[in-house]
Amino acid sequence: MLLLHFGFGFAIYLFPGFSKLILLGIMAAFLFVIIDRKNKGNEALMAAAYIAGGEVFFRQTGALFFYETGKYAVIVYLLIGMFFKGASSKTTPYWLYLLILFPGVVVASYTISYDAEFRKLIAFNITGPVCLGVSALYCYYKKIKKEDFQRVLLMLLMPIVAQMVYLYFYTPSMDEVRISLSGNYAATGGFGPNQISTVFGLGCFLICTRLFTIRNQKVNMIDIGLLMLMGYRAVITFSRGGVLTAIICIISFLIFFYYKQDAKRIEGTNFRIIGMVSIFALVWFFSSLETGGLIGNRYTNRNAAGQLKEDITTGRVELIETELTAFYRNPVIGIGVGKGREYREENLGIEINTHNEISRLLSEHGFLGIVALCILIFVPLVFWFKFQNNFYFLAFVAFWFMTINHSAMRIALPAFVYGLALLYIVDEKKNTVHRKRLAG
Repeated sequence: MLLLHFGFGFAIYLFPGFSKLILLGIMAAFLFVIIDRKNKGNEALMAAAYIAGGEVFFRQTGALFFYETGKYAVIVYLLIGMFFKGASSKTTPYWLYLLILFPGVVVASYTISYDAEFRKLIAFNITGPVCLGVSALYCYYKKIKKEDFQRVLLMLLMPIVAQMVYLYFYTPSMDEVRISLSGNYAATGGFGPNQISTVFGLGCFLICTRLFTIRNQKVNMIDIGLLMLMGYRAVITFSRGGVLTAIICIISFLIFFYYKQDAKRIEGTNFRIIGMVSIFALVWFFSSLETGGLIGNRYTNRNAAGQLKEDITTGRVELIETELTAFYRNPVIGIGVGKGREYREENLGIEINTHNEISRLLSEHGFLGIVALCILIFVPLVFWFKFQNNFYFLAFVAFWFMTINHSAMRIALPAFVYGLALLYIVDEKKNTVHRKRLAG
């Protein structure tokens, strides 16, 4: 798998047109496997994971037929999966969440101007929340074997690895490029640093968890190499959101993983934590050398001259303020899905999409947005306190929450990862031992 995706990254760098063919082939293959096996091994979830992980790469290389193809593909795969395996009877809260989204579309049909492209505005703003709802419907209370869950995570990681390889060929060194402190397009192949930082941050998190969940020296050495390579590419995007989110996710994962360890494994886990911190320090040191120390300025909120900037959020607070004002003026039904962009133009004089999904929910859906937000936060918490069998729960919820606060739902990844937090992971080895003891 690793060699294949190294090959994908190199081939797409040499022949950009291959990207479309590779994506078509992968999507068709997944579709065939899901239908052929009737989703008995959660193949639909693996297919959705692969597309969610690769969406930014395929978007960057022009493989997607239209901008939201990745989200649509994730939705379709999961719907097909539910056709074969159904959904839990306990998913009522998420059906309610999906229903809550559509009154905002009706409101938008009255509030959006005639000159605006209604379909594109609605698709851009509603597909992310719908993707989250469908992911939650598929995953909530869904039992999945621990081995299959690890395969899902591998499918999520592999296309990110291919994108990393592509960027190493595209910009092998920072020596001869102009660095921008607001987001380094030179290091991201000319594509949005925010989105690439997000996927590389998740990739680093997934690789870090493999260092703790897989006790195999050869595999661990390969993962350490990947972590250093991907960590460097994440840092030099100069987009802080994805990197900081990755760090928070790693800490969140380790809190529960460490707590669940038996005494025999604690010492080995401590050693791995020290090793991981050392790797991060090395990556940071090398990134600082490659960027002439400018990366330090970026993370301490300074400009190239070393002067402290006033706004650490790079204008995001002002965007949130306009959306909260819109909610204050339209608290019941909101301003309608997709109206936020026009609303900002009317009040700020600039056309810009939201960076915060929470304030967007409130402004565009009004009171129903508050209900939707309560469902998204409290339903997973109740689920976790009931079972506590998923080391990744807090980390995945943290990834979703952090990402939608700095990048909204421009990509399918936060929506899909939110769904993964709701899986009921079954460790068959432990269950088998338990049954034997009972039988004895």
